[in-house]
Amino acid sequence: MKKWLVLLSLVMGLFPISGFAEWNVDWTQRKKISINAVGITQAIVQPSVVVRLHSGNFDFTAVNIDGSDIRFIAQDDKTELKYFVEKFDAVNELAIIWVQIPQISSADKDAHFWLYYGNENAASTANPKIMLDSHLVAKFQFSDKALLQDSSPSGLFASGNITAQKAGLIGESAVLTGEALVIPANAATNASAGFTWSAWVKPSALPQTASLYSQENNVDLAIAAQNLTLKIAEIVLTGGELKPAVWQHIAFTLNAGKAVMYLNGVEVATGDVPTVDTATDIKIGEGFTGEVDELEIANIARSADFIKLIASSESVDSQLLKIAEGEGGEDGEEEGEANYLGILIDSLTLDAKIVIGILAVMFAISVWVMWSKAMLVSRTDKDNKRFLARFQKSNASDLLELDKGGKYPHSNLFKLYQAGLREIKKRQHEGEKLSLSGASMDAIKAAIDADLVRETQRQNAGMVLLTIAISGGPFLGLLGTVVGVMITFAAIAAAGDVNVNAIAPGIAAALLATVAGLAVAIPALFGYNYLASRIKNITIAMQIFVDEFVTRSAELFGKE
Repeated sequence: MKKWLVLLSLVMGLFPISGFAEWNVDWTQRKKISINAVGITQAIVQPSVVVRLHSGNFDFTAVNIDGSDIRFIAQDDKTELKYFVEKFDAVNELAIIWVQIPQISSADKDAHFWLYYGNENAASTANPKIMLDSHLVAKFQFSDKALLQDSSPSGLFASGNITAQKAGLIGESAVLTGEALVIPANAATNASAGFTWSAWVKPSALPQTASLYSQENNVDLAIAAQNLTLKIAEIVLTGGELKPAVWQHIAFTLNAGKAVMYLNGVEVATGDVPTVDTATDIKIGEGFTGEVDELEIANIARSADFIKLIASSESVDSQLLKIAEGEGGEDGEEEGEANYLGILIDSLTLDAKIVIGILAVMFAISVWVMWSKAMLVSRTDKDNKRFLARFQKSNASDLLELDKGGKYPHSNLFKLYQAGLREIKKRQHEGEKLSLSGASMDAIKAAIDADLVRETQRQNAGMVLLTIAISGGPFLGLLGTVVGVMITFAAIAAAGDVNVNAIAPGIAAALLATVAGLAVAIPALFGYNYLASRIKNITIAMQIFVDEFVTRSAELFGKE
């Protein structure tokens, strides 16, 4: 048993344990976040990007329950980055965090920053205000606690009858049913130096006719059937086709008499337009049915690369950031080959860990039963052959003396012989010739048969544990998989994060429970069939021996 305890300890050793930090020794864990800025030709200074943490890329058991020990450090592994936690759910293993990085450009091939955690005494330093750039004059994130409140320094408040959708694009989103959301006039939104409006929208159905953004008769960004139209005074720009029930990023800019409209980071229309007043009441979503998230207004015209960055970094299937295990070292070495087993183990939900733990115990018990039974039948066969060879050579003079001059500790044939000899001795009187009646022979056979049953039970003892492992292992594993898949989809639905990077690790980890169940059942099945065959042969040998011993005894010592 000690050997299997050692084996289980080695298996548990597969769970990753790290205890290092480059930036600060009080933080024991870190991960490297690589930046894949493909297509961003112009360097963008201090952009805010979305870091999505889930069971597939982050170990929530190693972080404080509220995420207060999370820190983001620049590529130099020294400079702390500003960040804001929009959502942190350690129970469902989901987090959405905004991080302001120094710069982003496709020219930097090894761009990355660090995520540190693992300090239970740390207090949160997250602040949504300090990380917003100076040109952002409105940012509505539609969180459940501040549904109509602007999170920018402008502190704008909107009015309207909207509700919050828990599973939005990034945290919560606003659900509009045709009634406009109104943002009161504010001088901060003046477009004299340029203007940018952007938002993520998800039409519940198409075609529909609705205004996504409007200001009196000056500006109107609308949906006409399935297409986007931008009207500036009397000039109308058309371009871009929307899709129903899908998150899409829409933006337009105004600068020096020119308007540009974007859909999912791609320019779809441009044209010369007159200068208009944008410091008036703003209506959002008049006649629109669907969801809106991350509505932003800036007092400059954002560049095409900036719009592209927003569309690529905030989407549910964003490939901008890649989270991997940090390798340590001051130079930020590249990570080696992916530790797929480690990823699966890190992604296991609590129920799957419990199921796999139970299966590990079942596996250890099954191995112990198979090993002990294999040793038992091997020793039994060996001693049976030795005793049977001596028994078959015996005659009337020494048939009742086989218990002397030999040791057969594991032979059940010898034990049956001893049972029969014991009954014969009871009927042998000193000085008289041994003579056994028919009734005596029946009694002797009954006594031997009783020992045969006990020996058969001893040979089969523990075999039921193998049948439990064979039949129960796959079902337990399947239970872990089904519950794990349910939890994964429920957590993703709650977070609104449906990209493959969030789903795949959870599903793969859930399937690990089924693999564990099969890993228990398959060896147990082979072992059971082998042992059952050996035990059956031993049982048959005992039955034959009983008949042979009783027959020879009756022949040699029965009454004439």
